[in-house]
Amino acid sequence: MAKNIKHALVVEGGAMRGIFAAGVLDEFLSQNHQPFDCYFGVSAGATNVAAFLCKQPMRNYKVITDYSCRPEFINLARFLKGGHLFDLDWLWEETIREIRLQTEIFEQNPQPFYIVTTAIDSGKAYYLEATNDNMVEQLKASCAIPIAYRDYPIINNTPMTDGGVADSIPVIKAYEMGAREITVILSRSRGYKKKATKTSWLTKQIYKGYPALINAALNRADVYNKSIDFIENPPSDCIVNIIAPPKHFKVGRTTKSFNILNNGYQMGIAEARAHLQAP
Repeated sequence: MAKNIKHALVVEGGAMRGIFAAGVLDEFLSQNHQPFDCYFGVSAGATNVAAFLCKQPMRNYKVITDYSCRPEFINLARFLKGGHLFDLDWLWEETIREIRLQTEIFEQNPQPFYIVTTAIDSGKAYYLEATNDNMVEQLKASCAIPIAYRDYPIINNTPMTDGGVADSIPVIKAYEMGAREITVILSRSRGYKKKATKTSWLTKQIYKGYPALINAALNRADVYNKSIDFIENPPSDCIVNIIAPPKHFKVGRTTKSFNILNNGYQMGIAEARAHLQAP
């Protein structure tokens, strides 16, 4: 784990809602705003941090508004027949080939980047430090939304799934590692609290054979809301800068409307500018 962390950037996931963070971080790139000495990303948030550290503005805009909207990626009929709802295998293969991450630029970045995943055997969050060689596969594991993507990517001999199951917004982890200023980019408007699942029986059936993952999934709302409480009421020795979508942000987890996604991206740019202009 890194030492001497002072200012951490934490980026939440949320599938297509990641378009907001893409706008925020692209604006940060355009204004050369990079005061952070540590990065945490979860699921789509991790892919946004990766593009930021690889200095590739518009990469994730293209991924979300184009590749992620193609029927090869999101396909309900395929899912109902037992396949993936979100085919990460196809998405990773296509995007890495056509708009690959510039990992050689990432490699020059001295600050640590932690990609959050959830181990299915323990249900615990793993904070995987990205390297030039392993980042692409770690990102895939962090984005592997349970059930929607039916496989569990294996990292360091451990089957993994979406980091959001165990720690959707790792601000508390950043604080525990020493950060005393945390800039967090959320994918939902301020005031949102996650509700506990009303279908625990379905969760238990879906994750049958993985009791720890069942517990993590059932505790997800509680863990999420503790993170929100930390963000809104941080310890006295910590500053939290919050960048969140406005109330009229309409992007959902599976939104495929180009206009709605593009508007969400523009909102990210606008909120980033407001953040940078704040006294």
